[in-house]
Amino acid sequence: MYWRCFVGVLNREMLKFWQQRSRLLSALVRPLLWLFVFAAGFRSALGLSMIPPYETYILYEEYIVPGLGAMIILFNSMQSSLSMVYDREMGSMKVLLMSPVPRSFLLCSKLVANTLVSAIQVYLFFCFALLVDVQLPLMGYVYALPIIAILSIFLGALGLLLANSIKQLENFAGVMNFVIFPMFFLSSALYPLWKMQEASEWLYQVCAFNPFTSGVELLRFGLYEKLATKELMIVSMLTLITFTLAVRSFRPKPATAGFGKKSLGKNSA
Repeated sequence: MYWRCFVGVLNREMLKFWQQRSRLLSALVRPLLWLFVFAAGFRSALGLSMIPPYETYILYEEYIVPGLGAMIILFNSMQSSLSMVYDREMGSMKVLLMSPVPRSFLLCSKLVANTLVSAIQVYLFFCFALLVDVQLPLMGYVYALPIIAILSIFLGALGLLLANSIKQLENFAGVMNFVIFPMFFLSSALYPLWKMQEASEWLYQVCAFNPFTSGVELLRFGLYEKLATKELMIVSMLTLITFTLAVRSFRPKPATAGFGKKSLGKNSA
């Protein structure tokens, strides 16, 4: 029963991903635009970076590849949560709620499916990064896979938590942008933290406190076959917290009860 439920959720998400080819295109356009266009202009302005995990000076293109990979995970996780709000409004969420399996298993299955979609998009982006001569260590691509998984689960659980709190599709779209862009731009995805510190101390503290920064650095270290222990602990703890809160806030929509009361009131009148 559990396996059939998991396979059903996975097949549904993969079928949606396959049918929405524009979703894959839009997911790749944003990071590729930064990689091919903005990186060329920022290279001379930003200079080179020699910070861990790098052992020598690198080009700006190589620095932002892990951050752009994390950006793909962030956008895909929030978009997946947006589809959950859409399913709830269209009524298809009731079909899942009729399943005898626990809600925690349903949410976990959706997060695993979201992780698979994110991994496909990220590795396709890594292939395009080879065109600008960004060659990462071969084993780094292998080490990055579990990091992509845990980061995708964390961001997906965060998106589900927001989706459970917001009832209207239009409202969630606005809140999603309010969450995505501060998390992305106030992180080390595009600029080293020491650059932020040179600009402003309070801005540096905000970027360092941003949990997305921990995810970016965890992926960056993993791509160079290194483990960021502190960042791993932070992301793991936040993943557990957000998933627990998402499960507890996941409640079926009592539409039928409300409809019954309205109908009863009309009949009595």
